[in-house]
Amino acid sequence: MKFPKTMNRFCPKCKKHTPHKVELNKKRNASSLTYGSKHRARLRGQARGHGNRGRYSKPAVSSFKMTGKKASKKVDLRYRCSTCKKAQIIGEGFRAKRLEFV
Repeated sequence: MKFPKTMNRFCPKCKKHTPHKVELNKKRNASSLTYGSKHRARLRGQARGHGNRGRYSKPAVSSFKMTGKKASKKVDLRYRCSTCKKAQIIGEGFRAKRLEFV
């Protein structure tokens, strides 16, 4: 996918529209030390004894299970203001196999 190197965007620091340089950032992997991942590990029974854990005791339904990797990853774009040099990170990325800046 072709994407422009610079875009005119609103900068919240300058409080006006300025040219922004588009940067591509690598996505970080999820940490195993976050509260949510520890909570899910507890529910899966890695930190508890045996016994019935309701829906967490049952095996995953094999007929609906997806296999393989997705063909594309979500890109993490950062827009750096040319005047104040502050970067804005846009949380909602889009899927692209390859990103080319023109």
